[in-house]
Amino acid sequence: MNKHITKKKALEIISNFPSSGVLVVGDVMVDHFIWGKVSRISPEAPVPVVDVQKDSVMLGGSTNVLNTIYAMGGRVFIAGVIGADEIGRGLIGQLKARDIDTAGIVVEQGRPTTLKTRIVAHGQQVVRFDSESRTPISKTSIAKILNYVESLRDKIGAIVISDYSKGVISGALLDGIKKIAADTKIYLCIDPKQSDFSIYAGAHVITPNHHEAQRAAGLEIANGDDLRKLGETLLAKYDFQALLVTRGEEGMSLFERGRKVGHTHFSAQAKEVYDVTGAGDTVIGVLALALAAKANLKEATSLANHAAGIVVGKVGTSTVSREELISVL
Repeated sequence: MNKHITKKKALEIISNFPSSGVLVVGDVMVDHFIWGKVSRISPEAPVPVVDVQKDSVMLGGSTNVLNTIYAMGGRVFIAGVIGADEIGRGLIGQLKARDIDTAGIVVEQGRPTTLKTRIVAHGQQVVRFDSESRTPISKTSIAKILNYVESLRDKIGAIVISDYSKGVISGALLDGIKKIAADTKIYLCIDPKQSDFSIYAGAHVITPNHHEAQRAAGLEIANGDDLRKLGETLLAKYDFQALLVTRGEEGMSLFERGRKVGHTHFSAQAKEVYDVTGAGDTVIGVLALALAAKANLKEATSLANHAAGIVVGKVGTSTVSREELISVL
């Protein structure tokens, strides 16, 4: 398949997915897509008039990471916060329809469930509007989430922190999760949103895109030397075991602690890119599931890279199935 993983090894790891448990902790949200066509401009303002054809409501944010792991056949658990509203109840309904445990979803009064509505015409996003709160969740909500994490200690091989900066992920929550995962073989995998990576310090692997990595390191990537310096800086400063920088059409770069020779490059796999929505969710989801299924970092990254190559060829918040991943191997 490639120098980082053989087809036989890839299929062996994928065959372990159904017995591999992953907990996703983060900002749960709902993605609402309104699909239509544009044939004229409004007489009221210079904006397109969208003739609505259909709409769809999907799991988004950290629940899109969950969707990825679920589609891969993994045993997935979710923890996060919703509001006491219709959108939140619908989200719970979607989780239950997938037979996913909802005990880790905390309902917080006075807080809306995050809803992102996108209007798409002719395959292009016209506008997006968000309904959300970014205020930190309560101490009570943090305690409930940590109790849920504790209950899963013997059932999971990885925890994904899916941070969308909507108030769920905090130093207090992460400190609690690190204590629970200490002295276990559970991988702590971070998809960051905050510019200060100190909150994520000590994680096994963190997966920023190149913009997020540059901001966190205070460095710009102009060449290979810059990239190497950025990787070494972030690993040393924040005590990560590994750093996986996703770089769009440039592929991915994996830095591992203690490895003296540069980094490992993974070329982009996409034939055509239609929509990068959810690509980061796909990467962290498949990476964490593969690690839980006993893959090493290079093997897990290779599988995540192939999955990302499939998902960017789809429009909207999409997932990749286990069968699709096997087909590209």
